[in-house]
Amino acid sequence: MGLTCRGIARGAAGVAALWAGAARADDAATAAASDHAVAVARDVARVVGRVLADPEAPVFHAEEQRGWNAPVQLMMQPAEPSVYAPPTPPSEAEGVNMGGVHLDVKIGYFSDHLYRGVDRASFIGDVTRRDPSQRANLQFDGRLEFDLGKLPHPFVQLFTNVLDSDPISNFQELRITYGAEWKVRPIVLAAGSTVYIFPDRENPNEDNELNTTEVWGRLTLDDAVILRRDEPLLSPYVYAAYDFDQYHGWYLEAGVSHDFAIEKTGLVITALANVGYVLGNEAFAGPRGDDTGFQHYEVGVRARYSLNTVLNIPQRYGQWAVTGYLFYTDGLEDDVRADTQLWGGAGFQFQY
Repeated sequence: MGLTCRGIARGAAGVAALWAGAARADDAATAAASDHAVAVARDVARVVGRVLADPEAPVFHAEEQRGWNAPVQLMMQPAEPSVYAPPTPPSEAEGVNMGGVHLDVKIGYFSDHLYRGVDRASFIGDVTRRDPSQRANLQFDGRLEFDLGKLPHPFVQLFTNVLDSDPISNFQELRITYGAEWKVRPIVLAAGSTVYIFPDRENPNEDNELNTTEVWGRLTLDDAVILRRDEPLLSPYVYAAYDFDQYHGWYLEAGVSHDFAIEKTGLVITALANVGYVLGNEAFAGPRGDDTGFQHYEVGVRARYSLNTVLNIPQRYGQWAVTGYLFYTDGLEDDVRADTQLWGGAGFQFQY
């Protein structure tokens, strides 16, 4: 068998030599191509001879061989090098709802209902001249977002504050917000409109002076990109809302926040702070009717404890968490409406 294989190899080499001789007869312009053809033919002859002589011999890539006398071996052609990182298996978090629709629901029980530095129960009573209930508040906050990839993400959000013991209406306030959010790192842009509805809170002698609508915009800086951190440091933001329906004025706000994640526990504590300013907004008019100035500041903490971690709930069933809140709110100028209050609450959050 070995003699036969070597004969075949020599025959192939002879054919290559004849081919080379014919190629040399051509003009000088084809000399380089002829030399390449000779080399290819000789490589083929050596490979064929090697395989036929010993079929069980290991085979490697020919590029690993150097020189005419070195044995030629073959292997699968390696992949071309790429500037992109190789694909990695999805993390546990990435396994959660990779589709185009995302849901975020929060349900909580709070000692008070404060919004933009103002106790809403007192605000409702002052406007409608009816005393509302001051008891604890059950709040629902749900958001539905549509992921359009690199395009802005439309969303719709519903907030409601419920008081079962309220003598006028169980639903003290409904807030319907719709808009879009666009993440263009290091900036997150959001804009939309909010409709405020206070059921059954009309002034007996006038139209409902509470229901109103505003347009708003928000700009958040993702400082993790600028500071080259894995997670944001302060996530500073500025927010502006204009009430074009009832109060015809501006509400401006700026704030920061930072997450403190306790590793391997599922607990994340977020510290928050913000300050508000109003410009010609009658909803924040103080005792003397002033409706312009620095209105309130607020500091607080929010805790989120993952139930997926403690109860080993698979991420494919969504992200479940217990939440807790503690805030302190105070006014900045006596002539502009704001309330001083230490308040908080607890609840659940579901994300999918």
